[in-house]
Amino acid sequence: MATCETTDGRETHIGNAGPAPRGTTVLFALAAGTAVANVYFAQPLLATLAQDFGIGQAAAGAMVTATQLGYGLGLFLLVPLGDVLDRRKLVTTQSLLLAAALAALGAAAHAPVLFASAAAVGFLAVVTQSLVAYAAALSTQARRGRVVGQVTSGIVLGILLARTVSGLLADLAGWRAVYLASAAAMLLLTLALRRVLPRRPTAPPRMPYRRLLGSTVALFAAEPLLRTRGVLALLVFASFSTLWSCVALPLSAPPLSLTHTAIGAFGLAGAAGAAAAAPAGRLHDRGLGERTTGGALLLLAVSWIPLALTQRSLWALALGAVLLDLAVQAVHVTSQSMIYAHRPDAGSRVIGGYMMFYSAGSAAGALASTTVYSVAGWGAVCLLGAAFSLAALAVWGLSARWSRAATRGCPRNPAPGSEGIAVRQ
Repeated sequence: MATCETTDGRETHIGNAGPAPRGTTVLFALAAGTAVANVYFAQPLLATLAQDFGIGQAAAGAMVTATQLGYGLGLFLLVPLGDVLDRRKLVTTQSLLLAAALAALGAAAHAPVLFASAAAVGFLAVVTQSLVAYAAALSTQARRGRVVGQVTSGIVLGILLARTVSGLLADLAGWRAVYLASAAAMLLLTLALRRVLPRRPTAPPRMPYRRLLGSTVALFAAEPLLRTRGVLALLVFASFSTLWSCVALPLSAPPLSLTHTAIGAFGLAGAAGAAAAAPAGRLHDRGLGERTTGGALLLLAVSWIPLALTQRSLWALALGAVLLDLAVQAVHVTSQSMIYAHRPDAGSRVIGGYMMFYSAGSAAGALASTTVYSVAGWGAVCLLGAAFSLAALAVWGLSARWSRAATRGCPRNPAPGSEGIAVRQ
């Protein structure tokens, strides 16, 4: 017999220092965007890295995979600590260590050091998700989707402008300058975060570390909403990574032979995806999260039609990149808002667990796309990206149908934005 669960009565603000001022939200967005950009700096540089370190293009693509795998490990081991430690100390410590890892990457002289440093950068760049959970915890339930959307806008800009900044700096001063400059930026942001972030007014709840990690797994095993949104994250970001981890290869090859700066400039087209983040958050706050997800997933599948024409028209690439990034970020913001609203008492764990699916999808897309490109070319890469997109649309459709069937006759309304997904049999 089906029973309905809502977040009524679950809202908690343990350890909150009150709603964060708008200036603090802007700093959250800036710091989160700068941190996550480090995961994507290598994408326009793959051909150069392959040449400098004497490795093949597929091996160079594995550097992106190593970074994403490090990111996934950090999501599991570091982000849940936000539920039991002072988030201010956690965020500033991670930011400082991230700056050190970036400096090591920028100074790498051999391929093993390059890959190890890239994995360390990914592991520590999860401070981005610690900041998302922190911002959500400091917001009221009525504004949470909007705040998450604003911080995610910064993350989107960080992800997409990373390619532009990386390409420009690499052309001006070499690829090492990209990581050394980012290390300096992270040091400055660490100082700003330490000064601005609110202190935790109460002692955090006590929980053994092993139990904390186990509870993250248990949450996703028990909650259908978390599992569904996790699978969507895996497929959506596999599609996202299929484009952005591989597109530098056909663009840098003849007959196009674009420079790093020109390749990175296509990140500006994709940056339009940031425009979808805040509206998607507002739609979630109005209870339209599921409709937003379905429309965005359909748009994601359609985006691969113009992307398939990249080698014939750079305008087609720009159009496809805009559509793809708009769709991905709309799904991403909606999902984060839904899962936090469902379990605000375990905000860091559900955000971290959800982002593990994101990281796995990004790593799979990076590795699969560069491998497919080396074997079958750009057309096959586009078929791969479209397959990920259609699979996500199918998962959403099946989940929505199951949810409607399970909630028939349910006397209570679901939490805002969740629209009946949070139901157990």
